[in-house]
Amino acid sequence: MKINLIAIGKKTPEWINTGIQHYQKQLPSVYNFTITALESQSCKSNNTEKIKSLEGDMLIEAASASTILIGFDEKGKQQTSKAISSSIKDWQLNGDSVALIIGGADGLSTECKQKCHQLWGLSGLTMTHTMARLLVIEQLFRGHTLLTNHPYHRE
Repeated sequence: MKINLIAIGKKTPEWINTGIQHYQKQLPSVYNFTITALESQSCKSNNTEKIKSLEGDMLIEAASASTILIGFDEKGKQQTSKAISSSIKDWQLNGDSVALIIGGADGLSTECKQKCHQLWGLSGLTMTHTMARLLVIEQLFRGHTLLTNHPYHRE
């Protein structure tokens, strides 16, 4: 199994980087977890759809080696920690290569969403795309602890 978190934006606040590194170190090596940070496109043109399209093309290209593409979108299906844990179990059993895709400040392009096998929602709240990275990694760790009966997750 391989899990690659692919996200737009290379600038991340230090406190978010600290949190990401904390959970990344705790993920088991069998997850082959990586983060691919792609350069965000210039907002100078004020053409949001063009920016989303350019970023979407970059995301799809970066995910081309993956067998499963999951995009994060505000209208995506809300997941529970147990559902994420179940997905991780399936990915392990199938030996899947999974791309978890987080768009830029304006989200994912329509084309990128259409290429994804699933669209997941993280929260009904609006958050920065850098904070979404931290949340995704924490949920991967939480899913792992559910699979291993570790006491981290509580009902």
